[in-house]
Amino acid sequence: MSPNYWTVFVELIRKPFEDISLFWGIGPLYFGLLLNELTSAKANFRTAIQTGFSFLWAGAQWLYFYSRAHRVTTPPPDWRGTQSVNLFVTCLVLALGLLALVSGMRRKYPKHFSFLGYTRFSNYFMITIFPMQAHALGWTWDRLAAIVIFAIPTWLVLNFGLKPFRK
Repeated sequence: MSPNYWTVFVELIRKPFEDISLFWGIGPLYFGLLLNELTSAKANFRTAIQTGFSFLWAGAQWLYFYSRAHRVTTPPPDWRGTQSVNLFVTCLVLALGLLALVSGMRRKYPKHFSFLGYTRFSNYFMITIFPMQAHALGWTWDRLAAIVIFAIPTWLVLNFGLKPFRK
């Protein structure tokens, strides 16, 4: 039976607004998405700093929720389950965020990492995976498929909807 991906996507967007602790984590990501969509699409060091901040913010929030979900009294993590996906994604986002922030402040990218300056759509992915990373929803293939399926329509709406507000 095929899931209704629209319903799954709406659930990913709606879930953080049902709990105030999730909203404080995702609110700055929405602000960053709006700010990034209003700036130039051209990659530069300022946008790398924006990417770095967004990634570090999201990663710090996810570490908080991870530590809250897995207190010291719980057994060590089972690296075969979905919590390994959470921890891997968190570490990857934190590493890329730190690299983007440092690259933006130094005004120099490491070789093959200039993509860190393209910040406009990275917040979309941080926002959509946020409920799963914050342990409000579990990681499923249906949710991942919904994120991918609605990536281009969301980009089109943001790109053309906010075009009049860009220089």
